[in-house]
Amino acid sequence: MRHLTALLISLAAPAQHPAADHMQRRFDDAEKWSKNFDSPTRDMWQMPDRVIAALDLKPGQTVADIGAGTGYFAIRLAKSTAAPKVFAVDIEQSMVQYMRLRAVKEGITNLVGVVATASSANLPEPVDLILIVDTFHHIPDREAYFSNLQNSLKPGGRLAIVDWLPGGPMGPPEQFRFSPAQIAAELGKAGWKKSGEHTFLPNQSFTIYRR
Repeated sequence: MRHLTALLISLAAPAQHPAADHMQRRFDDAEKWSKNFDSPTRDMWQMPDRVIAALDLKPGQTVADIGAGTGYFAIRLAKSTAAPKVFAVDIEQSMVQYMRLRAVKEGITNLVGVVATASSANLPEPVDLILIVDTFHHIPDREAYFSNLQNSLKPGGRLAIVDWLPGGPMGPPEQFRFSPAQIAAELGKAGWKKSGEHTFLPNQSFTIYRR
């Protein structure tokens, strides 16, 4: 429970004006954040194996994990049965370097670290799936961001978003939580259409979109 408490405290301290449309926070100390992001206790509520199974990836596909942090999902995706090529994307250079070193240590050859910016994922090629976990509420100017992100998907590709439900026991302040309907409305303005939803996560929504 100590790890869950630490995660709750760390995510509940934004450093921006209350009217901001996104939660501004630096995650520039990868070693420090790995203690929270990769805590074994996270598996109980994040259910990473079940999330990856629900994505139903196929061999030969390519995935972008945007906001990959220390690689909690990116590493698991790379090691999954489908063994997709994984672009582990983050705006923090230290996080990307951490993931690259982690992949080398664990003998993973199908993971590519990508340094993004606040306005672009900087993906080097279109992918079959974009996964964004616990990051939607950190993205500024989301309509423009997600409109441009369509160019990073292959025809028939999917966008999967996992983010904090309103009123939950952990996660960001309430002003930075969005219901599935709110996320769908925002993405609709950027040209996305909701195509699926999973409801097994206790604290988060899990929705699928297509162009």
